[in-house]
Amino acid sequence: MPKKIKKIGITGGKGGTGKSAFAVLLSLKLIEEGKKVILCDCDVECPNDYLISGKKLNRPAKNIFAEFPVLNKKKCAKCGTCVKACRQHAIFQPRDKKGNPGYPIFIKDLCENCGACWTVCPFGAIKTKKERTGKIYAGKIKENLWLVTGLANPGLEETGPIVAKTKKFALDFAKRKKADYILFDTAAGTHCPVVSALLGCDFAYCVTEPTPMGAYDLGLILDLCEKLKIPAKIVLNRADLGRKETIGKIAEKFKLEIEKEIPHSKKIAEAYSKGRLAKMGKIQVSEIMKNL
Repeated sequence: MPKKIKKIGITGGKGGTGKSAFAVLLSLKLIEEGKKVILCDCDVECPNDYLISGKKLNRPAKNIFAEFPVLNKKKCAKCGTCVKACRQHAIFQPRDKKGNPGYPIFIKDLCENCGACWTVCPFGAIKTKKERTGKIYAGKIKENLWLVTGLANPGLEETGPIVAKTKKFALDFAKRKKADYILFDTAAGTHCPVVSALLGCDFAYCVTEPTPMGAYDLGLILDLCEKLKIPAKIVLNRADLGRKETIGKIAEKFKLEIEKEIPHSKKIAEAYSKGRLAKMGKIQVSEIMKNL
């Protein structure tokens, strides 16, 4: 029987709350307990787990490609079927001065590569062109801890598919390494790439801070977790610097408790800024992550 890998999401509606730092620290805690861990950075537009762990992105383990539509004007009847089929509104059909429909124009930045347009075209006027849209990197941070990093091409508007392919690679990688845990560090916010990263997780740690914006965005991410039917746990970072009661009210609203409070730490901040977070000692990590 295949080994069951525990899948944990590390998320938070607001950026800058310490989500990635928590993901690295949790990874360190788990390997100190004798577990094998894969940390997957799903913030594909701006990954930083490798930076705060003191690693470099060298040769990619895999290139990510996608199919984009290309119009054959000789076959196109300007019927507009492809425009109606596109859920992302990534196809624009202009009209001439007389109001007659022109050739459809494909907006690559909005394209989700779903294939609807070339599937429904009744004249076979839409072909596809394969292009690289991102890369996946994989490497060891330390014994029993590996990092998988997804990186989208600069300027790519729709990054949800990059997240999905990074997750699949990480899951396959985890099976090969016979890992016990895989942690998915999501981007900030509640947009599609975050949803893609959270889908399939057993539960999610929602990292926040005791500020008005932290409380507001915590409400958004908890609401998202409810909609996705993913159990959520609240982690309050820098708990001693702001107004804890603002987070308490949100927790009460969602009938949750604050799972873990992490006080402000100069040592964590210094290790983070110098890319040495993964080198923190066992005693330091245990003290920070105790009761979790």
